[in-house]
Amino acid sequence: MKPRHLFTRVSILVAALLVVGSWIYIVRDQPDRMGELFTARTVENAANFVQGLAGVGESVPAYRDPDSWRHALSLMGETLVMSILATGFAGIGTLLTVIPAARSAADGRLTLAHGPLSWALFYLVRGIYVITRALPELVWAMIIIFIFSPGILPGAIALGLHNFGILGKLCAEVVEDLDLRPARAVRSAGARTPQMLFYAILPAVLPQFVTYLLYRWEVIIRTTIVVGFVSAGGLGRQFRLSMSWFHLSDVALLLFCYILLVVAVDFISGGMRRLAR
Repeated sequence: MKPRHLFTRVSILVAALLVVGSWIYIVRDQPDRMGELFTARTVENAANFVQGLAGVGESVPAYRDPDSWRHALSLMGETLVMSILATGFAGIGTLLTVIPAARSAADGRLTLAHGPLSWALFYLVRGIYVITRALPELVWAMIIIFIFSPGILPGAIALGLHNFGILGKLCAEVVEDLDLRPARAVRSAGARTPQMLFYAILPAVLPQFVTYLLYRWEVIIRTTIVVGFVSAGGLGRQFRLSMSWFHLSDVALLLFCYILLVVAVDFISGGMRRLAR
């Protein structure tokens, strides 16, 4: 049996054992929690929550209030700006560090120059990638909010840092799989690293870079509402406040605007990816 086929079968077996083991733990060790799913109280709480979202009992639900719509649309704009800023931070950071992070640059196959400094940069940049993507966006936002005042900038920096680590690793692997002959030719002609990046590497990998960047934008726009929970601005902050005040019709309006924004970004990103290809 080929190693790849063996790895696939073992992975499927391990995944199945984990699923079965998880359900055994829930059914055996937490039977009371399972029973709560089917009680009359749970059904009643769910019904009350849905009625609150629909604005039952309110004189003017949020979805019938023009001021609430204007506020929600303004927050949609803030959320979109936050996502674009975060994507820009991650993309620029990746562009500046992707060559030192490629193993083919560290061992000299790409740059025709190698040594201890190249390997030191490789491990340093890869370590930064690991650290930035290891901490979730919410943790980054909670840290950065102590430095900056609340607003969309801390949220954008937090989202950008986390996605910088992910995007950098993906793009570095693209560079490692690149055909090295054009880059070597440019390097042999006396080009420096920035010139090699713009004239030999970027033309070959730009479509893949753009595709990854747009994918991350889709992920970022979905995460903005979570980052907003720590006063990073946008729909997330207002969503947390409305939930705390039990303004459930406001919550429903914010959820509708958030879903609308996510669908619009998915549509735009999909069209841009098709153009990039």
